[in-house]
Amino acid sequence: MDSFQTVLRFFMNQKATIGYSFMALMTIGGERIFSLVSFQCPCNQDQNFAYGMVFLLGPAAVLLIFGLFFNNRLWRLYTGCCLNPVKLCPHGNCFGCVRVLLSIFTGACVAPIMWLSVALLSGTFYECAISGVDDKVVVDMFCKNKTLKCREELARVPCGRSQLPSDETKDLLLMLRAQSQILGWCIIIISAFVGLLGTCYKNCRSKVSYLQLTFWKRYMEKEMERFDTVSLEYATKLADRNLQSFFENKDPVPFPFPNHKAWEEISALYTFSRSEQYYSTLQRYVERADRDFTPEKRPVLESENELQIS
Repeated sequence: MDSFQTVLRFFMNQKATIGYSFMALMTIGGERIFSLVSFQCPCNQDQNFAYGMVFLLGPAAVLLIFGLFFNNRLWRLYTGCCLNPVKLCPHGNCFGCVRVLLSIFTGACVAPIMWLSVALLSGTFYECAISGVDDKVVVDMFCKNKTLKCREELARVPCGRSQLPSDETKDLLLMLRAQSQILGWCIIIISAFVGLLGTCYKNCRSKVSYLQLTFWKRYMEKEMERFDTVSLEYATKLADRNLQSFFENKDPVPFPFPNHKAWEEISALYTFSRSEQYYSTLQRYVERADRDFTPEKRPVLESENELQIS
């Protein structure tokens, strides 16, 4: 039993690494599926570039959108900001808002960068796209010291249907793939270097020690985990109470429920400060001496125009 707990604790501590590894495997698998099943280069000078770039950049754009869509920090910052723009920059701290948005965007870029790296290392999409570029500089790069036929047949090279000699076709394919892989490694190296610099800068500017920062991260993980569990329990109790009141035709029993102001306060993004020994907006709210205990009598979501979300 102790061995199992040790293994479980190890995996819990390394869940970020495991998550990124799983994401990398999914990216490699997705690239292979696209290459083998759905991707068929048209080998036409007018279509190769657009077709190849769509397969190279399209999935990256979709992954970026998904990364932003499933980021809880973005929605905590954005929700309600049209009605109350001050939420974006509380206390006039616009720099803090920009920093949070940059952090959110950086986190969402992980999956797209993985896709671009894997796709470029494979070279399939890049070969198709670049072979269709009708630019003198690009064509001269591949067909330098070659016959005029090379320029005419370059777009057919990725499909193996060119009328060039087999050795020349192989050389062109190797050049295209080499360029693609060089770009892929450049993206990997630059991303790793930028990530290292960003982490070093963030830790260097940290207002707390390394161990306290580690504790803070652990606390936030546990708080969100427990919040999901407890909120599910309370939502179930509230649903049972309302259904019982409806079917039994009697007044509902009193049910304590936080008011809207309390929800607003704990939903805000929290930045650690030396002057406040709190680790989240929830802890800051519950430890306040002047917090409002007035319960919400009608816990419904309602706008100024009396539009209800059911």
